[in-house]
Amino acid sequence: MQPTFSSSRILQPVQPWFIFFSLIGAVALNFMPTAHWPGVPDWVALVLCFWCIREFRRVGMGWAFVLGLLMDVADGAVLGQHCFAYVLLAYTASALSRRILWFPLVQQALQVLPLLIATQLLQALMRLAVGADFPGWGYFIGPIVATLLWIPATFILLLPQYRPVEQDPNRPI
Repeated sequence: MQPTFSSSRILQPVQPWFIFFSLIGAVALNFMPTAHWPGVPDWVALVLCFWCIREFRRVGMGWAFVLGLLMDVADGAVLGQHCFAYVLLAYTASALSRRILWFPLVQQALQVLPLLIATQLLQALMRLAVGADFPGWGYFIGPIVATLLWIPATFILLLPQYRPVEQDPNRPI
């Protein structure tokens, strides 16, 4: 019998404050001085993609636009570069969410990889369109690292939603 990576535990509804603080934490990680090193993932894209897949009714293109605008201002990038890429990421992740959630975590990561690569590629193309230099091939290692981090990120971001293993006999649910 093959081991499965899905949990049989029932998840509680996600708290809106947790979504907000996880997205703000991702923005803070993108503000770090190491964020532009080759191989460092775009944390906002990873967490935004996660929440657009898991909670597509709460997190969508509006959040993506605001976070993209914040990242454009913080990076001093072309205004709209992150906005456009994040909005397309949020739309695509929301549209594919029901399909992606049917897969085990490893296959979910493989489904998310093209979304993250397309986000990075779109940002690079927008930079090149306004005359910036090619960022180098190391720029595209970040989505691969983010894909490898999909499984631990899923466990960390779902941790507050897990119900306790011990059940109260007086409360069946």
